[in-house]
Amino acid sequence: MERSLERLIFASRWLMAPFYLGLVLALAMLLVKFVQELLHYLPGVLVMKESDLVLAVLALVDLTLAGSLVLMVILSGYENFVSKIETGDHADRPDWMGTLDFSGLKLKLVASIVAISAIHLLKAFMNVSAVNKDDIFWLVVIHMAFVVSGVLLALMDWISEKAKDAHG
Repeated sequence: MERSLERLIFASRWLMAPFYLGLVLALAMLLVKFVQELLHYLPGVLVMKESDLVLAVLALVDLTLAGSLVLMVILSGYENFVSKIETGDHADRPDWMGTLDFSGLKLKLVASIVAISAIHLLKAFMNVSAVNKDDIFWLVVIHMAFVVSGVLLALMDWISEKAKDAHG
């Protein structure tokens, strides 16, 4: 009875696979939005002010970071919680695949969120005359909350590692 229950519980990890497939679709949605933004900005690039061009590029970078974040969650989440991805010795296999544990993924996610938040803040600063001052204040507060959260998560992981080292 116990063995059957354990097999069922272990097999339940496959219930996560549809989540990762959904994230693959979300990644495709980000690609569509990226191409849409790119096609929107391209025709006016020669007459665009430099600050508008920088804002356009930041929007594309923002979408790229979001896509990288989703891909990281897909690959490492699937490998950590569902099944190993067999790529053999494929030359394009990222070095971190198979080595990024939940703690490392969590820190990479927070770092990506901080970077995305910083881009939104930079976009607001570059267009400061058109942005409500209260909005800028809240963007800074939210960004700092992400930064502090990231530092605290890194600190907790560091303390956890030191505790493991101390206990053998």
